[in-house]
Amino acid sequence: MNCDIDINNAVEALKRGGVILYPTDTVWGIGCDATNEAAVRRIYDIKKRSDAKSMLCLVDNPNRIQRYFRHVPDVAWDLIDCAETPLTVILPDANGVAPSLLAEDGSLGVRVTKDEFSRQICYKLQKPLVSTSANISGMPAARFFSEIDQEIIDQMDYVVQFRRGDTTPHKPSSIVKLGKRGEVEIIRK
Repeated sequence: MNCDIDINNAVEALKRGGVILYPTDTVWGIGCDATNEAAVRRIYDIKKRSDAKSMLCLVDNPNRIQRYFRHVPDVAWDLIDCAETPLTVILPDANGVAPSLLAEDGSLGVRVTKDEFSRQICYKLQKPLVSTSANISGMPAARFFSEIDQEIIDQMDYVVQFRRGDTTPHKPSSIVKLGKRGEVEIIRK
């Protein structure tokens, strides 16, 4: 299948409130429109995961971050600019996204994806894209499409064709949490 057609099909499913399975700059992910509460809840159900464990979002460029956070500490921009590998930044005071995405303290993890495929999905959607590993909660993350449980595949509205055969090793992103005054806490290296 043509890559552009695959991206368009994924975006159309997302705009209809659907849930997709797609490759990211880290591992295979389950995604939906981050502003759609029903779709976000559906992902929690698919993963059999408590909504007390928040999920992160992908955006296509740093400018989009400002739309979904009341205040972005200056250090966030430095971290994002300097990151050479995938970096998720947990920022305080998120808004404009599905409430069940937020942690108890109102924070949300966001990553500017450098992967061209997932970046194009985010760009065409024009909203943040939920990105959570394609696995049942508590099970190992699917590094490759072949490791994704059929139970998950069967619950998707669209399963991306692109990179299904890719076995290039990827690892989850580093995670840094920033406080309202720019305090830095490393969650995962």
